[in-house]
Amino acid sequence: MDRFAAVERELRKAAPHLLADVVTAALREHYDVQSTELRLADYGMTTLQVVSEAPIAEPVHVHDSPQGRAFGAQEPYVEPRAAHDPVTAHLPVTVRGDRLGVLTVTMSEGGCTQDDLAEMQQIGEALGHEILVAERDTDLYLLARRATRLTLAAEMQWQLLPGRSVTRPEFSLGAHLEPAYAIFGDNFDWSVSAHHLTLTVSNGMGKGMEAALLTNLVVNALRNARRAGLDLAGQASLADQAVYAEYRGALHAAVLLLRFDLATGEVEAVDAGSPRMWRLRERTVESLGFDAQLPLGMFEETEYVTERLRVEPGDRLLIGSDGVYDSASLAGERYGERALARSLSAHRLLPSEQVPLAVLRDLRSYRGDAPLDDDALVVCMDWFGRQSSSGNGSA
Repeated sequence: MDRFAAVERELRKAAPHLLADVVTAALREHYDVQSTELRLADYGMTTLQVVSEAPIAEPVHVHDSPQGRAFGAQEPYVEPRAAHDPVTAHLPVTVRGDRLGVLTVTMSEGGCTQDDLAEMQQIGEALGHEILVAERDTDLYLLARRATRLTLAAEMQWQLLPGRSVTRPEFSLGAHLEPAYAIFGDNFDWSVSAHHLTLTVSNGMGKGMEAALLTNLVVNALRNARRAGLDLAGQASLADQAVYAEYRGALHAAVLLLRFDLATGEVEAVDAGSPRMWRLRERTVESLGFDAQLPLGMFEETEYVTERLRVEPGDRLLIGSDGVYDSASLAGERYGERALARSLSAHRLLPSEQVPLAVLRDLRSYRGDAPLDDDALVVCMDWFGRQSSSGNGSA
């Protein structure tokens, strides 16, 4: 049995809370590793927190640390060293494009080849899969992601999210919410099948628990309708009825629903409220407007209409909540009027999973000292299109 398979087998047999210990022991046995350290990205995606029952290591910053270099580039990073010093390598821990954290390994001088690094990067991916499974049975990894305490509303919102990024041959997708530890009503959700990507971005009324409960109802109603096989307009209608039945119009939720055909790039859309979308095609940024329809739950039995558009390989789409595009500078200009397009253009070379944080950093600078007074949600998707067997994009 090869070394990678042996380590993967040990991980699969490990108790949920002992994954870090088991991967350390397995790497020592099969790769002559002296020590390891597992860190996960916090909810704000600003620090990497050590995984331990009683953390003894300080967090490190994502943007100015060796661990952060591996996390950002999604490639192994070997620290520079003097002759005869141990080798320290940082390996991304990622699952289908969702960046979880970094596994650091320390080995003796000369004990790390390129083949070793490639195999240990695969072990990092296997570890990421096991972490996601283990989270059903232990809080250890969820606790490691907290740089500070979550509000109850934020706890409920984060538990709804599918992840923070996902990658398929046809697209890559990243999203982020701010303020990460006290979010209110904004949310995103996605589901990928063999033929379609369904993406929803929602913004519920209210704050705190009121907004969290409303958003939970909306997201789960949309999931229920999607899993029942309803089309996009039917999904909106069912969720609309669920919200109205509960709140009788006193509360409602704004939602943008998108369904992408992975083979053709054809997109169905239902715009039921405030989330808005921009497209970067080549070097041109354009706001994509839809016919505004009523938010979910405002009136009884609202009927929704599907619109259509098409994305082309190379397109980048960005969706922002009203907490992004309606945020004002000190001079009173809204971020969505011109600054958001500039930000999207400026970060065109970043991968999609890094764009939401970059746009939100620009938003904070744009607002000056004024704190966010609403959730700020950004979703970014790069569309590659489906490649035919000859290597050319399909129609």
